Amino acid sequence: MAPGHVAYGLRAQYGLLVAPETVMAWERGEQSPSSAELTALAGVLWCSPGELLAAPVTLREHRLARGMDPEDLARRVGVEPSAYLKMEESGRWKGNERQSAALASVLKLSLAQFVGVTGRQEELDGLLRSAATTRWQAYVKPLAKLLPVPKAHLERVLGLLHNEYQQRMVATVSWGGGESSTWTGDAGREYLEAISERFWSLAGGA
Repeated sequence: MAPGHVAYGLRAQYGLLVAPETVMAWERGEQSPSSAELTALAGVLWCSPGELLAAPVTLREHRLARGMDPEDLARRVGVEPSAYLKMEESGRWKGNERQSAALASVLKLSLAQFVGVTGRQEELDGLLRSAATTRWQAYVKPLAKLLPVPKAHLERVLGLLHNEYQQRMVATVSWGGGESSTWTGDAGREYLEAISERFWSLAGGA
């Protein structure tokens, strides 16, 4: 189907006035369709909305992948629609514990995905880096507030992260200067940059 055929289908079947140039912009990733446009586009192309999206990252993308409108999701989660839309647009989830659990359940989010869509990834990265480079025991409580992971499990994982990072630093000191030291320092920085991925591999993302 050419972009003009898609635009015609959107108008004829769903009453949406979309220009062929807009369809082309969607294809190139220069613009994003609204919820109604995505649902209609999926209908024209005989597929589900989720099949038109790359791996969802934001809260909006996860909602669209499930083919839900904002009002329906807000109702099922127990949040006022206007409040939900503000949180979706800002990328910062402010729901309480019950609403957060409902959000994860309705959208079928893993714990790692939940951290991403609620805008807590940067905070998680910072806490994990601090735990690896300093006294990890001090970061068990802050992480327990951020993630619904059993304390004993967090302690085990943080201890492993700390040990892995410190082993790299001990190797740097043992080898002294020269190229080996520089390489190991780079390895330490790379470890910290990817520490969230390592955390989820150890803790499990479910």
